[in-house]
Amino acid sequence: MKMTSDYSYAGSVNAGAGAKSSKKIEKGLKRLLVIAAVIFIAEIIWLFGVSPFIPFSNIEVQGFDGFERAQVLAQAGIDERSSFMSTNIREIRERLSANVLVESAIVIKRFPDKLSIFLAPRTAAALALTTAGSRQVPVYVDRHGVFFKIAQGDFRETQNLPVLSGIENPMINMRLPSGLVSLLDSISVISAASPELLSAISEIRIERKAWDGYDLVLFPVHSSIKVRLENNLTEDVLKFMFLMLNVFESVSPVPDEIDFRSGMGTYKIEEQS
Repeated sequence: MKMTSDYSYAGSVNAGAGAKSSKKIEKGLKRLLVIAAVIFIAEIIWLFGVSPFIPFSNIEVQGFDGFERAQVLAQAGIDERSSFMSTNIREIRERLSANVLVESAIVIKRFPDKLSIFLAPRTAAALALTTAGSRQVPVYVDRHGVFFKIAQGDFRETQNLPVLSGIENPMINMRLPSGLVSLLDSISVISAASPELLSAISEIRIERKAWDGYDLVLFPVHSSIKVRLENNLTEDVLKFMFLMLNVFESVSPVPDEIDFRSGMGTYKIEEQS
């Protein structure tokens, strides 16, 4: 009976020690959970409540000649205080797109403190002549029909661009009528695919029809014969035109103008006085 009593006492002591140990572990886990929750809440507050208001740590700008980083940021309204929360990318895109040199603007915010701006410049599809003071100077027009820049200094980059005439005093930021935008788009496509065809044309004169639409009068570089077309300039039309010019150059007398508007070459000859 005595041995049994000793065993029971030892068991109760071990049980009490195990309960205390379990309580300590439970308290330790609770402390860890509280600390983890505090850290998590602090991080959430920092991430969503503080960092978006901190100025951008990284601003990436892809500009171009004539519209460099400092100018881009100034026009966009971005300064050292600009942050993720204070920046409206739609407003920035509209401000940058208002610059006549910019064809398109992409603005991207990356949470929490990064900003990227990518600009595509307008590319000349043709040029026209405008009056500046007492002289005429070439002005570039892009594939969207927007006159965007005066050609200055070295004109070598204009050598392969066709000259558009028949446009009354083109000005910077002026747009061609919607009926002529397709012409500029066609010129841009031909320039990319077969630049030699466009370089063989010195001038494209735009003539408004009596009722609606436009005719095109082309002046080839190596021929005295003008060519009249509908406003549907394509690579195939130009190839056919140059083929027919070789034929008509052998006609005597040489015609002054060939009319391809009907799809067949008809011509007229200036009367000699």
